[in-house]
Amino acid sequence: MKRFHVHVGVSRLESSIAFYCHLFGEKPTVVKSDYAKWLLEDPRINFAISQKCGATKGIEHLGVQVEDSAELADVYGRLQAAEAPVPEEGATTCCYARSEKSWIADPDGVVWEAFLTNGESTDYGAAPDFAALSSDNAAASACCAPTIASAPTKTSCC
Repeated sequence: MKRFHVHVGVSRLESSIAFYCHLFGEKPTVVKSDYAKWLLEDPRINFAISQKCGATKGIEHLGVQVEDSAELADVYGRLQAAEAPVPEEGATTCCYARSEKSWIADPDGVVWEAFLTNGESTDYGAAPDFAALSSDNAAASACCAPTIASAPTKTSCC
């Protein structure tokens, strides 16, 4: 079963954790010095917040988290059918987790990821270059989404 994913950049992690704990009625599943994540069942969502980017606030990216490689293949096939570049990141460490993932940007530049989480990590991780996504993409400045530029660059992951 798939789980919707939202990643939000925040300016004050502690107060944001307190706010979302009240909103969701649950404590986060993961808390780090710069990141927190809730794996909720109602609504079924992987909701993450991070303070990785300083001034960047708001939605960083959206995604679909799957539970097995067959679901990942299905979602990946649908991304390819959208006829936009789909950089395959493959096995990676991102947001304190080991994952297999691919990315796509919609026509307005909203960045989406499709991913399967395989385990935890002790570090946040880093994203590879995503020069295949359009350089005029509106999400080019999102800190935790893949770098969208005409020249390859490195950025923080997820």
